Amino acid sequence: MVNYLHKSLNYFIALVWLINGLLCKVLNLVPRHQEIVGRILGEDYSRPLTFAIGLAEIGMAIWVLSGFKSRLNAILQILVVITMNVLEFILVPDLLLWGKFNALFAFLFILIIYVNEYHLKNQVNPHP
Repeated sequence: MVNYLHKSLNYFIALVWLINGLLCKVLNLVPRHQEIVGRILGEDYSRPLTFAIGLAEIGMAIWVLSGFKSRLNAILQILVVITMNVLEFILVPDLLLWGKFNALFAFLFILIIYVNEYHLKNQVNPHP
């Protein structure tokens, strides 16, 4: 059961990165993401920067699924989510889907990443 939950959460985490990267940013199906980038980093290069961020998020999804250096991956994911959400919370709360309430969803996502890597994975693959 724990193994199934761990794998399911891995797929869920990767899917979050893939949807945000590919659909929202690379394909620009959610233009609000480009508006956020434009307001924070400047309008002149908002499209190429949004595209690059999207590619990085797709890369994160692939990395999650690969399982390669998963602890480093989890730490990086947590730092990225914290950084993105603090910047958005302070600089562009009006552009967020749920306003400042987005911070709660970010916290829950961080918690899922942490529990999946540092608790569930240890139960699936205990260290000697």
